[in-house]
Amino acid sequence: MTYDSTIAFTLDTICPWTYLGYLRLSKALKQYRDAHPTDSPVNFTLKFLPYQLYPDFSTDGIDKYEWYKSKKYDDNEEKMAMFAKYMGALGEAEGVTFDFHGTIANTMNAHRVLQVVQERKGEDGARKAVDSLYEQYFTKQAHPSSTATLSKACIDAGLSEQEAKELVNDDSEGLMDVKMAIREQAGNGVDSVPYVVFEGRKRDFTLVGAKEVGEYLKTLEQVAKEA
Repeated sequence: MTYDSTIAFTLDTICPWTYLGYLRLSKALKQYRDAHPTDSPVNFTLKFLPYQLYPDFSTDGIDKYEWYKSKKYDDNEEKMAMFAKYMGALGEAEGVTFDFHGTIANTMNAHRVLQVVQERKGEDGARKAVDSLYEQYFTKQAHPSSTATLSKACIDAGLSEQEAKELVNDDSEGLMDVKMAIREQAGNGVDSVPYVVFEGRKRDFTLVGAKEVGEYLKTLEQVAKEA
């Protein structure tokens, strides 16, 4: 009998470490499924949960590069350059070219839209939306919660242009549910992302921070072993 296991992936759409964690987990899931095309005792489902690292950010946003430099590296250009180079190397290993220019802003609307897409389109649609949000923000200097960014993510996830327009423009749809989910995550002790919980038959496994593909794969195998 196959056991259904939910992988709860808590994210913020402006966190580069969460993007790396998501890409690595995706690779691990593919490797696991390729290795167990018919004999897996577990059916894994990925579910996204919201978290805001910087809930006080404005919706308009500020310059991303300058914010990182001032808030993370005390306005030290050399340290900022070293960070960008380091993250660039990590991103390149996962097929991503990080761009730390553009705008950093409040992500509540992105979470709201993502959660509604997940309800309507399931895991496949949600993953396409997450792919789109991350790619736009981290590689194309897109505003994380602008109408254009969110509309593209909705359409990439399989919504029609009209559905995307209605969802993005209705600031109230899904908002209370997302706020409740964020509060629930905080109540569960989540204070950083990525925060990943693998649901097991006997126990759950929690991995905090962007782990390597091998560690995610090892956890998948352990959940299957105990199923």
